[in-house]
Amino acid sequence: MSPIHRYKILRRIEALRLPIKTNWTSWFFNHQVTGRFVEYKGLTYLTVRGAGDLVPLNKPREALALIHSYLSSQPLSTRR
Repeated sequence: MSPIHRYKILRRIEALRLPIKTNWTSWFFNHQVTGRFVEYKGLTYLTVRGAGDLVPLNKPREALALIHSYLSSQPLSTRR
């Protein structure tokens, strides 16, 4: 995703004026920083480093970790 698209998405999310539950935090997979996320009430915006728009294609293991986290209601790892 281009920085311009990311900027526009974040501005639209901010326009919703949702309360922030968790400020920008790094998340880890295999002891490596994999991306960052910010959690609002009812919405989480998450990035995956080096994945672009095609996370399952470019970062399949990380995508599986995201899906597993979501389906099992387990938080992403925020520690190495």
